[in-house]
Amino acid sequence: MLSVLEVIAKTSEFFAGKGVESPRLNAELIVGHALGLKRMHLYVQFERLVSESELGVIRGLVRRRGRREPLQYVLGEAEFCGLKLRVDARALIPRPETELLAEVITGRIVPPPARILDLGTGSGALALGLAKGFPEAAVTAVDRSSRALALARENAEATGLAGRVTFLESDWFSALPPEARFELIAANPPYLTPIEVASAAPEVRDFEPMEALAGGDDGLSDLNRILAGAPRYLAEGGWLALETGIDHPARLVERARAAGFSSAEAIRDLTGRDRFVLARL
Repeated sequence: MLSVLEVIAKTSEFFAGKGVESPRLNAELIVGHALGLKRMHLYVQFERLVSESELGVIRGLVRRRGRREPLQYVLGEAEFCGLKLRVDARALIPRPETELLAEVITGRIVPPPARILDLGTGSGALALGLAKGFPEAAVTAVDRSSRALALARENAEATGLAGRVTFLESDWFSALPPEARFELIAANPPYLTPIEVASAAPEVRDFEPMEALAGGDDGLSDLNRILAGAPRYLAEGGWLALETGIDHPARLVERARAAGFSSAEAIRDLTGRDRFVLARL
């Protein structure tokens, strides 16, 4: 029988050979998950022997990660704005950048919006993060993928926010009633170019839903559609908040002003690069 430490060491070596980034961290998280232990608790159980049944569970998870399936899909969960969300191949994995967008929105938009629209909700991460950040707001979350919406509903139930969020199958604005108005429209749409998709890590390129990643030849196809359609559904003085790709913010700020927004600005992410666009009607 192998000890916990020996299993972690062998798993780390295997992951390193497969090109997995941060192999030791991945090994510890997977072994801890399989054993029902938080990572910090592993360190006091390094000498514990791992049973054959436990090894069987670990081996299955390790094989999946060795094929470069994303760690979050292997573990089946990810954290976003303090919420534990279920994640799987039905939707993109929630990113730190999108969590930062939620923080920008909740930190800068006053007064708090009463009605929020999340376009392309995927796992529901941004909609649920905003529902948590604006506890009085009614949130509508749309996605054209029925599979993604099913996942988002599961997360709404699991986080206790189901009563605050309405889900709607829609290709951006298409299924919204004409009279719908929102103080905030937020979106993290597909914005990768074909070159960016091709150069992405296998975890992204081979496992995450491509329709949620690729944004046309210049990555701006869906961003432009959202920017053009948003004014019709924004209340007076309402806000539009977008996560964007490389080289997009300056062009989107210019187009927002041309589309009738009274103000528009690019906001940097934690790397210092312009990542988000915040515009007010």
